[in-house]
Amino acid sequence: MSTLPCYRWRLAPEGLAPRRQLRALGLRPGGQDVVAEVQRPRRRRGPLVAYLYRVDGAKPVRPMTPGRWAALAKANAARRTCPACHRDAGYVISPTLGMCTPCAYSGQDAA
Repeated sequence: MSTLPCYRWRLAPEGLAPRRQLRALGLRPGGQDVVAEVQRPRRRRGPLVAYLYRVDGAKPVRPMTPGRWAALAKANAARRTCPACHRDAGYVISPTLGMCTPCAYSGQDAA
């Protein structure tokens, strides 16, 4: 088992990038293995680690198909629909409340 090279924050060589930077360039890792890691120091907990991939081995991001757009719209609509009153709340319902704000506080008296 080989260990990955580890670089300090902002000191990784050119040509390596984490997933977020690849995505910003319109790329994805494309099945390639992790080449190295970069560590960002944190005070209280251990270091934050980001895995690096080769930019020249990355592939373009797959385009969204009409089916994927429809599935995403359906999932977002489900997050906005109140399970109690079955109306679109117009915002993503908080998981802590579990329902829209009017339904969650309808049984409480105004203070």
